Amino acid sequence: MRRTVILAAGIYFAIASTAFAASIKSQDVTFPSGSEMIAGYLAAPETAGQHPAILVLHPDGGLTDWVKEQARKLAGHGYVALAVDLYRGHVAFDPELEYNLATNTPPDRAFRDMEAAIHYLIARPDVNKDRIGSIGWSVGGKWSLILAVNDPFLAACVSNYGPMPTDPADIQKIHAPVLGIYGADDLIIPKDDVETFDDAMTSAHKSFDMKIYRGAGHDFEDSSNKLGFREGITEDAWERTFAFLDQHLK
Repeated sequence: MRRTVILAAGIYFAIASTAFAASIKSQDVTFPSGSEMIAGYLAAPETAGQHPAILVLHPDGGLTDWVKEQARKLAGHGYVALAVDLYRGHVAFDPELEYNLATNTPPDRAFRDMEAAIHYLIARPDVNKDRIGSIGWSVGGKWSLILAVNDPFLAACVSNYGPMPTDPADIQKIHAPVLGIYGADDLIIPKDDVETFDDAMTSAHKSFDMKIYRGAGHDFEDSSNKLGFREGITEDAWERTFAFLDQHLK
């Protein structure tokens, strides 16, 4: 076995909707991370057998209903999706509070929580432990890439407008294929930074697919972002994401 299994228990169970491609179930869960118990939201296909799994990493505002919707979307496509709460129950909708939560979350604790979440997934009988990937948005996209740098067993990584590693030593440690989704009008993740990261990944002979969408800024996939949400572009981004994940995890 490639990891040490940590057993965990769900605290709430509910049957989820049929609005997605397949019938799914969802539940709130808790699991240990070091000496702490942390929470997450799990969505999974109702079909029998083992499935690939995705660690879902929330954006700056925390584990919101929108993030849970993305987990259910992944479950409807055949993945066991676990959205981990890296903020210990805190959720923000004000930009200043979101920034404070994102910047004040200790990186070592976030990585420990992500690894604990993966251990939770591989302990489940419905998960193929060799087919686990990650996806995140904004600061969650950064954490998704941090996981790719530090976890050699990660099988796929998706970063949606997340800050990218710049240290060549970190880039060299990435083993998982990476998909990057960005907006050309993003004032937080400039296009030049994306292209620099693309060049660095190419020089390091790493697998990196990317798409920079014209007319899209930061957080363009979040439907609660009333001014910046781009529905058509978001649909295309999800098509690319599913094609990438299916290629590497199924």
